[in-house]
Amino acid sequence: MKTGIMPDAPLHREEESRLVFVYGTLRRGGSNDINRFEPPPVFVGGACVHGHLYDLGAYPGLLLMGHEDSGRSAVVGEVYAVDARLEPQLDALEGIHGRSDDEYVRRHIPVELGGRSCLCLVYEINPEYVRGRPLIDQGDWIQHAAAG
Repeated sequence: MKTGIMPDAPLHREEESRLVFVYGTLRRGGSNDINRFEPPPVFVGGACVHGHLYDLGAYPGLLLMGHEDSGRSAVVGEVYAVDARLEPQLDALEGIHGRSDDEYVRRHIPVELGGRSCLCLVYEINPEYVRGRPLIDQGDWIQHAAAG
C-alpha cells in the first residue's frame, strides 16, 4: 500500500489504496472522524459530489444525483486513500449487510478532485430513510451540525 498520493500519481488503482468520499460524521472533526480508524487513512483533498444532503438527527444521508439532474446541489466532503482493511470497519459503521433494507448502500462514483476525476467509494442513503427529513441546503454537514 502506498503511504501517500503524489499530485502526479494516478488517483485510483486496484492494487493501491482505495479512495473514499466522506461527507458526514466521518469528516475531520466529525463524531466518527475517519482519522481515528486503523489503519490510518491518508487525506487526499476536499471535494464535492452532486446530490442532496438530509439531516437524520445525529448524522446526514446523501442521495446522489447525476450531472444531468436539474436542481442538483453540491455536497461538501473529503477524499481519503484507505487500506482495504479499513473498508469493513466503514461498512459496519454504516450498517452495510447487503440487504435491500440497509440504511446505506455502497456506491463507486467519479469524484472531481484537483481537476481530475477519481473513482471513490461513497455511502449513499437508502431513499426510504430520508422521507420527511429536512434537506441541508448548503450541503455541508459539519457547518450544519456546528450551527445546531
